[in-house]
Amino acid sequence: MRVLMAASEAAPLAKTGGLADVLGALPGALKSAGVEVAIVLPAYRAVDRERFHVRAAGWSVAVPVSDRLVNAEILTAEIAGGVPVYLVQADSYFDRDGLYGTPEGDFLDNAERFAFFARAVLAVAERVGPPDILHCHDWQTALAPAFLKVDAGRYPSLRNTRTLLTIHNLAYQGLYWSADWHLLNLDRHYYNPAQFEFYGKINYLKAGIVFADEVTTVSRKYAEEIQTPEFGFGLEGVLQSRRAALTGILNGADGEHWSPAHDPHIAARYDADDLAGKAVCKADLQKTSGLPLEPRQPVIGMVSRLADQKGFDLVAEALPALLRRKLQLVLLGQGDAKYQTLITDLGRRFTRRLGVRIGFDEPLAHKIEAGADLFLMPSRFEPCGLNEIYSLRYGTIPVVRATGGLDDTIVDFDPETGTGTGFKFRDYTPAALLGCIKRALACYRRPTQWRQLMRNAMDAEFSWQSSAQGYLAVYRRLTGSSQ
Repeated sequence: MRVLMAASEAAPLAKTGGLADVLGALPGALKSAGVEVAIVLPAYRAVDRERFHVRAAGWSVAVPVSDRLVNAEILTAEIAGGVPVYLVQADSYFDRDGLYGTPEGDFLDNAERFAFFARAVLAVAERVGPPDILHCHDWQTALAPAFLKVDAGRYPSLRNTRTLLTIHNLAYQGLYWSADWHLLNLDRHYYNPAQFEFYGKINYLKAGIVFADEVTTVSRKYAEEIQTPEFGFGLEGVLQSRRAALTGILNGADGEHWSPAHDPHIAARYDADDLAGKAVCKADLQKTSGLPLEPRQPVIGMVSRLADQKGFDLVAEALPALLRRKLQLVLLGQGDAKYQTLITDLGRRFTRRLGVRIGFDEPLAHKIEAGADLFLMPSRFEPCGLNEIYSLRYGTIPVVRATGGLDDTIVDFDPETGTGTGFKFRDYTPAALLGCIKRALACYRRPTQWRQLMRNAMDAEFSWQSSAQGYLAVYRRLTGSSQ
């Protein structure tokens, strides 16, 4: 089975979020399962050519964009597990700071950049040999299945290639003005509500959903939710029409990079059989965050984008009441200016309760996972989530809203039976959030119960090998193969 994956980011080469983590781990797991897999990625300025041994492949591609051909040199590299990566080097599109934009907003030419990249993916697929499966991720590559279906004459060698589109977050769809249609080099009649058009705009993700042979998303619950008006962002009808070809496959988590037994970023190593190191990590987190060293005070951690999707409108309302409790909160993240200002101001007021770091800090993220007692994820919606899985591995108990992948991964703790791995609330209200935290704190004050809960959490298994088997089943269905 030959699979070519196309994505706009992949760890450790280029990363802004969870998509990169998936592309950094899933291909290796598929390779271990016997799949011949490679990745196509833009050659961003952020890719460290020396560190990752990037070199010229010795060939280039030329793809149509509007009324001209754009040439791109192809570079090669490898990621973990020896998975080959083809990097599309087109300096006018990708040699700039940022992957999708600047702090002021998206690049104005993103419609052109990713129309070009989708065509380049198909050109690379032809050059390296037709894959059985072209597996595309999110709106940045969603045009590739559409181009392959409606412009098939341009890609004769790919006539037997089947396409799969994975939606990582339906909120981001690639919406552009109809005036950009010329960038796609397609007949205008495809610009209609059943295919590319979406309320007067071109919708890249919609086109991918319509034309891909199958569609997956990153948890079972999210696959159900996106077919509803609440979570469908206007595409619920399109997704309902493709219900038979839509599958939810839960993401895994990197057990090597996120493991308290050998994490290089934390103050002490520990595992489920010897938790002594967790107390050392807690003290280190308190010290690093400028909080008093109070070993008996529960510490709640958050590593998150500061945005409504992540539940920060709830957090903003609940924080003053929360910080009056006997606890500490450590928050790492960046995002909407209003939340950055609010959190920073509260940090100045509650210096003994709240530690804030605005920005991205990989070592601190690991320290929070290891040193916190609880990990808070009150998302409005969450396609999968990874931090709740990391938290389970570190014995840091998740407090989550029961939505999407959070609902699929976390089992609400039952003090009567001792079963469960965390705490969940359903209503999207500050009261429900505070009530859930209150339940968690009550359990924390019962040491025997708390140790049982930590053991449950650390015994939970969410491996990429399991996710890979889910994707392999889809690949086999698409190709009619039993291998």
